[in-house]
Amino acid sequence: MNLRLLFFSIIFCTTVSSSLSQVDSTDIDDSTSNSIPLFIIDQDGDDDNDAQSQNISGLLQSSRDVYAKQVGFNFSFARFRMRGYDSDFTSVFLQGVSGNDPETGRAIWAYWGGLNDITRYPEIGTGITSNQTTFGGPGGYSNISLRASQKRKGTKVSYAATNRTYTSRLMVTHSTGWLTNGWAFTISASGRYSKEGYVDGTSYNGMSYFAAAEKKLSDNHTVNLAILGAPTVQARSGIAIQEAYELTGNNYYNSYWGYQTTSNGETVKRNARVRNNHLPYIVLSDVLKINSKSKLTNSVYYTFGKTGNTNLNWNNAADPRPDYYRNFPSYKYSRDENPQGDQLTALWQANDPSTTQLDWDFLYFANSKNLATIQNANGSGESLQGNRAKYIVEDYRVDPTRFGFNSIYSNQLSDKLNLAVGVNAYSYVSHNYRVLRDLLGADFWLDVDQFAERDFSDPEVAQNDLTTPNKIIKVGDTFGYDYDMHVNYADAFGNLDFKAGKKIDGYIGVDVNTTTFWRFGNLQNGKFPENSIGESAKQKFFNYGVKGGMVYKINGRHVLSLNILHQTKAPNVRNSYISPRTRDQIIGGLGSSEISSGDISYLVRYPKFQARATAFYTTYNNQVWSRSFYHDEYLNFVNYMMTGVNKLYQGIEVGVEGNVTSTIVLSGAFTTAQYLYTSRPSATVTVDNSEELLAENKTIYLKNYKVGGMPQTAASVGVKYNSPKYWFVGVNANYVMDIYMDPNPDRRTEEALTGFVDTDPQVAQIIDQEKLDNGYSVNLFAGYSYRMKGGQYIRFSININNLTNNKSFISGGFEQLRYDAANINKFPSKYGYGYGLNYFAQISYQF
Repeated sequence: MNLRLLFFSIIFCTTVSSSLSQVDSTDIDDSTSNSIPLFIIDQDGDDDNDAQSQNISGLLQSSRDVYAKQVGFNFSFARFRMRGYDSDFTSVFLQGVSGNDPETGRAIWAYWGGLNDITRYPEIGTGITSNQTTFGGPGGYSNISLRASQKRKGTKVSYAATNRTYTSRLMVTHSTGWLTNGWAFTISASGRYSKEGYVDGTSYNGMSYFAAAEKKLSDNHTVNLAILGAPTVQARSGIAIQEAYELTGNNYYNSYWGYQTTSNGETVKRNARVRNNHLPYIVLSDVLKINSKSKLTNSVYYTFGKTGNTNLNWNNAADPRPDYYRNFPSYKYSRDENPQGDQLTALWQANDPSTTQLDWDFLYFANSKNLATIQNANGSGESLQGNRAKYIVEDYRVDPTRFGFNSIYSNQLSDKLNLAVGVNAYSYVSHNYRVLRDLLGADFWLDVDQFAERDFSDPEVAQNDLTTPNKIIKVGDTFGYDYDMHVNYADAFGNLDFKAGKKIDGYIGVDVNTTTFWRFGNLQNGKFPENSIGESAKQKFFNYGVKGGMVYKINGRHVLSLNILHQTKAPNVRNSYISPRTRDQIIGGLGSSEISSGDISYLVRYPKFQARATAFYTTYNNQVWSRSFYHDEYLNFVNYMMTGVNKLYQGIEVGVEGNVTSTIVLSGAFTTAQYLYTSRPSATVTVDNSEELLAENKTIYLKNYKVGGMPQTAASVGVKYNSPKYWFVGVNANYVMDIYMDPNPDRRTEEALTGFVDTDPQVAQIIDQEKLDNGYSVNLFAGYSYRMKGGQYIRFSININNLTNNKSFISGGFEQLRYDAANINKFPSKYGYGYGLNYFAQISYQF
């Protein structure tokens, strides 16, 4: 690790005494990122300052962790991930029910976003912890209570205004508390809306709902039924190459939208990529306090709904995307077509809509001029004449259902021993298919694979549905692919907390689980008639985990803690099949991954000063990496798969907070780390529309490349003033560095350097890893609370982020998988810029 940064962190820890309370009054849009990180904070802003509910075992885990509660908000502008972990390292629960996706392992906050009054106070364990909900992992866990009786009694109405993903939010929550008849009820609903968000062409329309009813069967026994969901329709934004930003003069250029002329002559903005999600959760829980020392909690649940993402598709037509590489001036100049390049440059710089955005009117025009006759339409032997669509809008659907149960038994065995054991299991099925959403003025779409038509002489090979040759597709029809993914999972864990004298607390935990998954094809594909239809072979994995931790109390204020973990995990279903849309072929060498992790911390806890310094070390080995893209060398769409991907996460993190006076609080957080690839994976490359093997056991030289996508060093300093008159104001300054672009594996191979010698400048361009510039933000937050005579409250809060309106910070991006070794600039990296000045303001009335 960089010794300079280590020295700086030590100086930082010893010189800054601080506090941060603004997390409860801040906002991070729940729709800007689907995957939630370890730190679970309010996604849309909140003006309450009540402490979050505590976990068991005190110092072994704390939902008010002095470091985590700061970085969750202050570093979010830079796509910061705590300890570099993806969200599949973190277990998220709703009343003990897993909120992690069975196919990817990730928790998707958007599925229950907007329910801030319900999700505000989760039970949180940071990092490797002891807990009574799950075995967990290196990223910790979060458990959100859905019990009606545990929500704050009364009614709260709030309105928020912002210039981020949405512009307005209205939320109403009412909770009865326990009524005299032994019932408790809680309802909550919110609506979020924007015609256009911070980025051009984006709109947002989201609703959220929650209802729970709890019945007290006796003083020791309750039953709770809860239902929640968040139907959301969101027009999306993408990132672009630097040339697009420079030509348009807009670092938030979005290529996904364009202007369309409606039937009444009105010109409107239309986005081609729209996300439409709604996945309700229904959870029935039974909580039985057996006696003063033991409790049994059982839950059964059912989730269902849809997730959809629209996009353009085209057949025998030019790529309509304005940011397609041939539509940039640089492409014309590279071909010495200077007049065309000059003309394109002028159009881009003028932000000409027909050049810089989708031309919807042209797509309608092209479809209206494509009269075609289809022989043997729908396999009927008859012909069909009409305008065959060149361009359509299609919807990629993944509609999941899951039924499961969860049971946890806890027992205070003695003053020194506390045992928790649990089992959970579920059966999950996702229906994966494509739906035609808009014919854009055409009469029909023909369900054939245009690349197979090009590559094979047999017309049957091009049929996406062999049972219906030349299948005619209309709006609402399923086409292209149709299959179900099944996952069955069962898990059992045990956790024992213990005390060894007055100085030592500790815990040990064990876990065993089984995962079985398989594909069931609903269409027989012409390219793979034997392994596209019906039930595939079942993939079965047995996994385990062990962990332990210990706290040594130096005295009442100074504590040392140590945690270690080793576990294996089944491969993610999404990465296990070569091309699940067309066939059931499994990636070769598929196996469970292994995680080994440990951390050691020094904690200081005084009434007016708290600090934590932690060193952590995690290895995540034998991962699978799978992508599909157009490969210029092979001149085809390919499936690119790597096995044996190993990663290392190591570093230190420091958090401090303290009162300088009774009203002034200082805060600080710092981390520096190394997130590295530590292996040379093997790659297999296959053609997407055939079983042709293009490469096997291809060595990828990823070892010692940085894991990209987030800062590896970050620091924050803040000050807050708490007035005795019930208002507060504060400011934070944040700085991030060591941000890298994640490497394209195919550029780190011997084959990529064929034809070059070591001294050629192209070698460095191909294999070097790009490091992004450092970034900073300054955030202001303030709030006021007024108590009325009747006990009602009016509260106001505001957060103004990026006060300096810094629009030049590149917060992330990626190297394009498509590349040309002879001209590495032909497909340059794509970048995403952090928002400029943005705000979130909220007023609420509580009674």
